[in-house]
Amino acid sequence: MPELPEVEVTRRGIEPWVAGRRVERVEVRNPALRWPVPATLARTLRGRTIRSVGRRGKYLLFEVDEGWFIVHLGMTGTLRVLRNLPKPPAAEKHDHVDWFFDDFTLRFRDPRRFGAVLWHPREAGDVLGHPLLAGLGIEPFTPAFDGALLFRETRGRKVAVKQALLAGDIVVGVGNIYASESLFRAGIRPTTPAGRVSLARYELLADAVRAVLASAIEKGGSTLRDFVGSNGQSGYFQLEYFVYDRAGQPCRVCGTPIKQIVQGQRSTYFCPRCQR
Repeated sequence: MPELPEVEVTRRGIEPWVAGRRVERVEVRNPALRWPVPATLARTLRGRTIRSVGRRGKYLLFEVDEGWFIVHLGMTGTLRVLRNLPKPPAAEKHDHVDWFFDDFTLRFRDPRRFGAVLWHPREAGDVLGHPLLAGLGIEPFTPAFDGALLFRETRGRKVAVKQALLAGDIVVGVGNIYASESLFRAGIRPTTPAGRVSLARYELLADAVRAVLASAIEKGGSTLRDFVGSNGQSGYFQLEYFVYDRAGQPCRVCGTPIKQIVQGQRSTYFCPRCQR
């Protein structure tokens, strides 16, 4: 599943192409995504100019004068920029939505159809008030995200610290891969109750989250199955994993075999020696 780094890599790859450019037309081939693509989307966006491409958590926010169209990549979604030479590339089975510009096409592909393409009109207020965005936690690269926030928001919580990271109500975008990697760097066992982690260790964790996410973005994200960037290239952060998907392999720090457990129906990886 694309996590925050993969979504940010996609945003950075797309924005230079689409910002300030006019949408000539939109073609929705299959509206049956996680939520139905609005029937009026193609008509609404025809001839509109995209002002900017933002991101909130794992949601991409494309602003036009009349509002925003919101894209979520789901589990297997990608947004690709395809050159129209001499015409747009033929769509395939899982290519659900195309935005056509004069010399390129922005194409949304999603084999499992857990992604979304939605519309938020300007008269409904700021896009950050959209029901899917309003309850999200702090962005990890903002000054508001620090160890004190993690410590304050987890007091009295018995849920495991990894699950608290994944929930998205404290901090957004720290998905399964990057939660495991961040907890390793901070030396915190993922099963530790969130309310028992000290302020000092949460300060280490906040620093680790920022460092892991920043490194993943710099390396184009992680490509394990379906993800590629807007230019079709794979990310390579997976080559630097310390624990994720390395069950049974020696820890890169101490040599102890990495353990794999299941938390909340997701695999968790950790080093029994480095994370106590």
